[in-house]
Amino acid sequence: MSYSAVSLAGVSYCFGSSSRPALDNITAQIRHGKITGLVGPDGAGKTTLMRLMAGLLLPCGGTITACGFDTVTQADDLHTALGYMPQRFGLYEDLSVIENLNLYADLQGVTGKTRLEIFERLLKFTDLSSFQKRLAGRLSGGMKQKLGLACALIKKPQLLLLDEPSVGVDPISRRELWGMVRKLVDQDISVVWSTAYLDEAQQCDEVLLLHEGKLLFNGVPSGLTQRVDERVFLLEGIPSQNRRAALSQILLRDEILDGLVQGSDIRLVVKKGRTAACVKDICPGQNLQITVVQPRFEDAFIDILGDFMPLNHKSLLAERAEAIPDDGKAVVEAHGLTKRFGAFTAVHDNSFSIKRGEIFGLLGPNGAGKSTTFKMMCGLLKPTSGRGFVAGYDLRHSASQARSRLGYMAQKFSLYGYLSVKQNLKFFSGVYGLGGKKQRQAVESMIEVFNLEEYLSAPAGELPLGFKQRLALACAVMHKPDVLFLDEPTSGVDPLTRREFWTHINGLVEKGVTILVTTHFMDEAEYCDRIGLIYRGRKIAEGSPDDLKGSVSSENLRKPTLEDAFIALIEQFDRQYMEARQ
Repeated sequence: MSYSAVSLAGVSYCFGSSSRPALDNITAQIRHGKITGLVGPDGAGKTTLMRLMAGLLLPCGGTITACGFDTVTQADDLHTALGYMPQRFGLYEDLSVIENLNLYADLQGVTGKTRLEIFERLLKFTDLSSFQKRLAGRLSGGMKQKLGLACALIKKPQLLLLDEPSVGVDPISRRELWGMVRKLVDQDISVVWSTAYLDEAQQCDEVLLLHEGKLLFNGVPSGLTQRVDERVFLLEGIPSQNRRAALSQILLRDEILDGLVQGSDIRLVVKKGRTAACVKDICPGQNLQITVVQPRFEDAFIDILGDFMPLNHKSLLAERAEAIPDDGKAVVEAHGLTKRFGAFTAVHDNSFSIKRGEIFGLLGPNGAGKSTTFKMMCGLLKPTSGRGFVAGYDLRHSASQARSRLGYMAQKFSLYGYLSVKQNLKFFSGVYGLGGKKQRQAVESMIEVFNLEEYLSAPAGELPLGFKQRLALACAVMHKPDVLFLDEPTSGVDPLTRREFWTHINGLVEKGVTILVTTHFMDEAEYCDRIGLIYRGRKIAEGSPDDLKGSVSSENLRKPTLEDAFIALIEQFDRQYMEARQ
């Protein structure tokens, strides 16, 4: 029997005196015993809707019933029936895993033998039994999310609200989270899961798609993907060294809606009313194979949002960058980098080099040592042993000179939250040595390129996530660096913003800028010229995306994805590691 876990009737919400409602007349039913995905671009109203469902905000109009309770008049009863995991890590980082669990059990009145039984079950369920005494702040991203989920399940809820639980989480941890949530649904728990990962949305039983507070779609994922049937193509036969440049040119054509590098191929979505004929005209004279392929949820998402937010595939940022000559030398080099924190080795003997105009990706699970490597290569952290060079400068002796040649975008939002957008731009342009007319021109340029005009006086800490990331990237590139270090630059942002970021990144590379990037989006990793896979502090594999996929190809896995390769290589290392210890 299927009935509503949540009923939304004409729900609206406004923040203060804002002229545009955050949610506008939302009517929908969320069915019991299902995983319902909540998707949409940044600022669409996903978190606001989730907080309304939880009874943490009161609607300005309409009614919400969750678990049979009115969220306004029966909020206390509702809170005993649901679990809520907020977007930001909401636990106490200076408490251990078990101390956080105890705190949440105290708040929910779970005591005695029942508490011990629940803790044993949850610790086993989340695989955190061995980490009970570790401080929550020292957990990896995936482990933090598992702890957050465990705290939300202290009392078995009827309804579980998960606000982007997989943001910043590596593919292995994401699969584990999904496996855990599927088991919860089997236990008769309804789940609402908001996500920026559209491959996750495709796994949901049903989906609500929001844009600017309006509900654009409500139904099964396949109901949305039908809109792009016969409009998605795979372009095979473009040489690997030309794929990124070819895609940049293809995307400028009027008939093309969207495109991505997908392994050795290019995946294209054409605009409504266009057919395969327009794809055949894209690269005349080349022996290309064009195949119609099954659409994905992300293809349909880009198509429906394109009616409201047309994609800009032109890199204004790259137009302002002068081409950097290539002298054939490595621009970034790491030789035997090692970093120990007491008895713990975060990075062990890692070496790599990056050429001019190359994108080098550092991939790996949470806690593998990627961010530590980044900080050492930026001169922000001194290695225990080994050496790093940026633009010819030895980071041991000339860290400040090296930093003047690079731009750095940190994994976590690292700008000044209480300063306005314009104040942050002025401050960081000054830090990078810009002054007078050059500083004014750089600030004005970044405002235009990243469309920040609307938010100039807003505190940076209060920006929507997508605009926070735009501001962070603007501050990293405004001094026109030779080298750009990007630590998960698109974590948590929607696909439209991600497309915009990579348009700029690809444009910069064409001008000779060298990129070192980490990401948990495997489709983004396809843009890299080479990838170093980091695990347990070590580089366990290196090569082009095609090389890594080819290394795990087998009879059972003839065309592995990059995510397949990521997981297979790590599992292979673990097997060898365990065999060596026996």
